[in-house]
Amino acid sequence: MNNTTYSPKKGEIERKWYVIDATNKPLGRIATEAALILRGKHKPTFTPNIDTGDHVIIINCAKAILTGNKLDQKMYRHHSGYIGGMKEVSARVMLEKNPEKAMMLAVKGMLPHNSLGRAQLKKLRVYAGDKHENQAQKPEVWEVK
Repeated sequence: MNNTTYSPKKGEIERKWYVIDATNKPLGRIATEAALILRGKHKPTFTPNIDTGDHVIIINCAKAILTGNKLDQKMYRHHSGYIGGMKEVSARVMLEKNPEKAMMLAVKGMLPHNSLGRAQLKKLRVYAGDKHENQAQKPEVWEVK
């Protein structure tokens, strides 16, 4: 009996493309599904220390919704590095001006915070509208419950 754990090699990993439609769906629900696909947790060959995930295209992220009072209470913060350089933007303003960034930050927070997570994030494409430029990859539709 073989007691070794299977670990996929770089050439053995098959990468598919999936498209997720964010119309009238919660932003966090879309982000969790995208993170699951990017990490490869939906595959039987999932390995935590190897990037086995697939590519994800998120369309219509401008039509994603936030539940409860998050539109006014949730704040996106970043710091310039200078004294007093804290910048705050409410979720309402972020979704109006830059919905792609809001979705990207939500997915980024659900991936590992290391070099593996950065590599997985590169396989994510986010579009505010319903048009995307990855038709040649023949993406499959991923249904979010």
